[in-house]
Amino acid sequence: MRFIGDLHIHSKYSRATSKEMTPEGLAYWAQLKGIRVIGTGDFTHPDWYRELKEKLLLQANGLYRLREEVTAVPERCRADVYFIPTAEISCIYKKGDRTRKIHIVIILPTLELVAAFNARLSKIGNLTADGRPIIGLDAKKLLEMTLQITEESLVIPAHAWTPHFSIFGAFSGFDSIEECFEDLSDRIYAIETGLSSDPPMNWRLSGLDNITLVSNSDAHSPAKLGREANIFDTDLSYEGIINSIKSGRGFEGTIEFYPEEGKYHFDGHRSCNVCISPEETRKYGHRCPVCGRPVTVGVMHRVELLADRDNGYKPEKAKPFYSAIPLQEIIAEALETGVNTKKVQHLYLKVLHDLGPEFDVLLNREIEDIKKSAGEMVAEGIRRMRHGEVKIRPGFDGEFGKIRLFEEVERQEIKGQTLLFNS
Repeated sequence: MRFIGDLHIHSKYSRATSKEMTPEGLAYWAQLKGIRVIGTGDFTHPDWYRELKEKLLLQANGLYRLREEVTAVPERCRADVYFIPTAEISCIYKKGDRTRKIHIVIILPTLELVAAFNARLSKIGNLTADGRPIIGLDAKKLLEMTLQITEESLVIPAHAWTPHFSIFGAFSGFDSIEECFEDLSDRIYAIETGLSSDPPMNWRLSGLDNITLVSNSDAHSPAKLGREANIFDTDLSYEGIINSIKSGRGFEGTIEFYPEEGKYHFDGHRSCNVCISPEETRKYGHRCPVCGRPVTVGVMHRVELLADRDNGYKPEKAKPFYSAIPLQEIIAEALETGVNTKKVQHLYLKVLHDLGPEFDVLLNREIEDIKKSAGEMVAEGIRRMRHGEVKIRPGFDGEFGKIRLFEEVERQEIKGQTLLFNS
């Protein structure tokens, strides 16, 4: 069965997250997006764990569903949404005379096993302070502990290239999976590419050839679900999902942010509004050309440092990927207004009512059908997105990139053609 899964998200108990990050809010937005399986996120937080136990029920397929259905979902979007127990943990520790800061996604099969895992982890760090706890534990030790809880677990290095908190991060990471996990490296089956990198960037490292490249939203609000996601064609079950990630069989690829839009794609210095390429960084001696302080080395630069292949190399077993822009952002640009305006929200729900869930609209529906529902500008925006006809100012030093589908002159031309055609 073909379905979409977003396995790394957060709850209302993580810092800087929406109060709408509840099981009900997540199930509602998952249906709007077309996501069938969603991570619970934050299962280490005691209050969130209690809420999950209260509101979710284990199904025969090894996944969880809400005890009560979510209402008010457009009819064409309605589908069963399943939850899978997940959490992100921040490991901060010393190794090789350096401080390491690695974020790890943990997936476990049942909330009962989550309770056992949390009991052990609570002896090492404070689980109540944040939905994503900070633990003074070596990432290898965390992997070892997770496997002791159950061999059916999965440990995935999160947003693998983020400069400050990832396995390959420029400031506190490692140069390889083996350097981080040592003799347990063969128990790492996947890494998360993160918003600032895409599969082609990761294909440049031969050490990742047998690693599944997963993508998830890391959402802090329900509307951000699925900004990156995974495509499966396997049993809709815990076992099916875990085995497909481990083996690559039944894992059909990913839906990606344009990596330039990620907030650590290029190098730069946010306080000086300096965004520079890796080549320019080397030219300036890794220092900001405005103030002279060190720049934040971004993902593209770090990939180039570790890569043992040229740009454009594609491994034989590479999975497909689809670069997407959230539908609400396309509508907002088409209407020349803010994403959170009533005008955008109204048209967004109208399109879902007419055509079905967001991913189906973005990736599959005929452009003519979209035009009839949403108008010429939105349809043309989706066509351009599908063909990579976008204009992007790269993100840098924690600042998201800016993506545009239309220049003003093009916008006026499209409007003029529409008026001429309808006259």
